[in-house]
Amino acid sequence: MAASSRFAPKSATHRLMLPLDVPTVEEARALIAATKGAVGVYKIGMELQFAGGLKLAEELAGEGIEVFLDVKLLDIDNTIASAVRNIARMGVRFVTLHAYPRTMRAAVAALQETDTKDLCLLGVTVLTSMDEEDLLAAGYRGPVAGLVEARAGDARAVGMGGIVCSPLEAGLVRKAVGGELVVVTPGVRPAGSDKGDQKRVMTPGDAIRAGSDYLVIGRPISRAADPRRAAEAITAEIEAAL
Repeated sequence: MAASSRFAPKSATHRLMLPLDVPTVEEARALIAATKGAVGVYKIGMELQFAGGLKLAEELAGEGIEVFLDVKLLDIDNTIASAVRNIARMGVRFVTLHAYPRTMRAAVAALQETDTKDLCLLGVTVLTSMDEEDLLAAGYRGPVAGLVEARAGDARAVGMGGIVCSPLEAGLVRKAVGGELVVVTPGVRPAGSDKGDQKRVMTPGDAIRAGSDYLVIGRPISRAADPRRAAEAITAEIEAAL
């Protein structure tokens, strides 16, 4: 089952999210130029945010390019609400926050107070760099899948736009949220690629078949000799899996 919400992807290319995980705006612009038209959404994470990435996000959004602002918000309710209202004015398409019930409720309520209908709030469940041993060290009990499922259910209950999870939990999340929320999965690597710091990974085709709507794929594209060709190859694999 694919998402049926207004945030659902429009094409195979649209499903591919490329992180601009580079240290400067100039390098980010070069990567965009090298892949424009072969990537659906550009993700701006913490590294670039602290090097002019927030301004770049607004500029790209103003040009009609879909931007995923990966800030992973987590704070007291008033601060979350104020941040979401400001982010809504930026024109970006996606923004992340940790999938804690109070945090999500505050974000959804704040977004409803704005005139913005095109911002998708994404709840981050468990980082793909973490496994059950890491969760235990952080004070959580029980399996990764159980925590992801619980947070997905909370996200659906409060009216979030989507969930971020490992592709290994995409099917579980899809059952929990139905078609109401989009499922965004990092930790996706083409066959033969280096896993890097990711622990819970899957190939693009398998991730789509498991229930993912959007795939976040960085280094296999950004570090390729020909980033456009690498992106097009992944899109072809996505298309074949649909």
